Amino acid sequence: MRDVSSLLVKEHSIPDAEVVERVLAGEKELYELLMRRHNQKLYRVIRSYLKDEAEIEDAMQNAYLKAYEKLYQFKAEAQFSTWLVRIGINEALGRLREKGKYTSILSPELGHLALDVLQLPDAISMNPENKAIQKEVKLLLEKAIDNLPAKYKTIYMLREIEEMSNTEVAACLNLSESNVKVRHHRAKALLKESLYALSVNKDVFAFGYRRCDALVAKVMAVLPER
Repeated sequence: MRDVSSLLVKEHSIPDAEVVERVLAGEKELYELLMRRHNQKLYRVIRSYLKDEAEIEDAMQNAYLKAYEKLYQFKAEAQFSTWLVRIGINEALGRLREKGKYTSILSPELGHLALDVLQLPDAISMNPENKAIQKEVKLLLEKAIDNLPAKYKTIYMLREIEEMSNTEVAACLNLSESNVKVRHHRAKALLKESLYALSVNKDVFAFGYRRCDALVAKVMAVLPER
């Protein structure tokens, strides 16, 4: 029997489509290579639908098993990662349907999560978890505003938080209305950049090392022979 770890190191540069062909031809051990390549992506996409970590890993495992069972359906002209992600999304959506949560967070026409992340409902009707999320969003926004240069922060506070008009702000700061408009626009752009930088941090929702190894081991242990 070949040493799997040394085999994976040796074969790491093989394109996904070729790996799929070889798995279908009987080299089942190479499926581990596909899993390790796409664990992070699959985790993050399922994490965008489900929140419980144990359920996320269970959904990932099921997605990999279903992908293995349907591997013969994969078309080489497509990206394997895209094909796998769709299976992962279907798995997550199936779980949401079972809980009756599908219609509450999804846009049926688009078939993906509605981007209403910053809609903050009445705190009285919110559960503790949602209240905590609202608090975290509020703190992130406050920190981002605090980090704006002073000349933009003041404009933003007066226009957006205090809801003053351009004319009123111009009078307060002894600026022209056109200058207020320019600074207000720039303040919003800087704020958007700051919040976006937080949202695309490559370290968030990481799925690596021991968690990756454990999931791979679970799936590989139950894969049927071809």
